[in-house]
Parts: sequence; C-alpha cells; structure tokens
Amino acid sequence: MLIGELSRRTGVNPHQLRYYEAQGLLEPRRGANGYRDYGDDAVLKVTQIRRLLEAGLPTDVIAYMLPCAMGPEPTFESCDELLDVLRDRLHGMDERIGTLTRSREALQGYISSTAG
Repeated sequence: MLIGELSRRTGVNPHQLRYYEAQGLLEPRRGANGYRDYGDDAVLKVTQIRRLLEAGLPTDVIAYMLPCAMGPEPTFESCDELLDVLRDRLHGMDERIGTLTRSREALQGYISSTAG
C-alpha cells in the first residue's frame, strides 16, 4: 500500500510516517517509480509505534523494542534487557514527576502568597 493508504488506515499523517522511516521504525519497499510501498504488516507496526510513543518512549528505545513486539498493545516476552530499559525509563519519569511536583508546589505557594 502507498503512504496515503497507510495514513488513512492508521490515522497517522504521511509526514509522521516518513519520520518513522527516517528513525528506522518502518522499512517500506520502493516501487520502480520510487514510491514507498508498505506491506499489510505496516498497519500493526504503526499502531505499536503510536502506543509506545504514548507511553513516553523515545524512538531509539522503540526501535530496540519493536522486533520483540507482539499485537497492537503491544506485548513483549519477558526479557531482562528489555525490562532494564523500561525500568530505567520509568525511573527517569518518576524523577521528572518529582521535580515537576516540587515546582508546582512552589508556584502554588507564590500564587497563594501573592493573592492573599
């Protein structure tokens, strides 16, 4: 299927699909005319990419994970290396959440003291 059809079937605009290709997440074949030609499996792969992006994972981690992905959610077999990567990402998020929470509390304090 051409990029426009993949875009319609997944709801992901062609610009994003080309970005996924540039990041090594999608690998379309090229027709004799130079057009990208995606296999039917590309719909599932794009769905997996979108779900992993929604989880806050960067494209380099997604590229590492995709070969092990199964189904649209996706799910993964238990693997120590993969678990380490995911746990590291979660730890980093927790640290950022803590920083944001402290910043929010400080701003709330400034608002309260200024309004009061």
